[in-house]
Amino acid sequence: IPDDATVVEIDSGGMLSALNQEGEIIASTQLTLHTFVNPAGLKAEGGNLFTPTEASGDPVETDPGTEGAGTVAQYFLESSNVDVTEEMVDLITTQRAFEANSRSISTADQLLEIANQLVR
Repeated sequence: IPDDATVVEIDSGGMLSALNQEGEIIASTQLTLHTFVNPAGLKAEGGNLFTPTEASGDPVETDPGTEGAGTVAQYFLESSNVDVTEEMVDLITTQRAFEANSRSISTADQLLEIANQLVR
């Protein structure tokens, strides 16, 4: 980015442009994205970093918005797609179901024990 740039813009197609005070483009470059045949095969390194593996296949470099690649959005903040309240309700529901199943297994075990004692 040149020193005299006052604004940096990026469009959805990945064109990064530096503008001067008059609004003229003084530098630009095209950003590229990489896609994979099997994105689930990428190895998570932590901190939102992933490395390719044999399972993911080789990276395919493409411009944003083409060949199934996503687009680029300026001035947007990505938020989590997890609803904490819904996840807590699901956790409590699952825990209650586990407790109920555990009790039914204990009751069935006690009934079988009583049945075995009657046979003796």
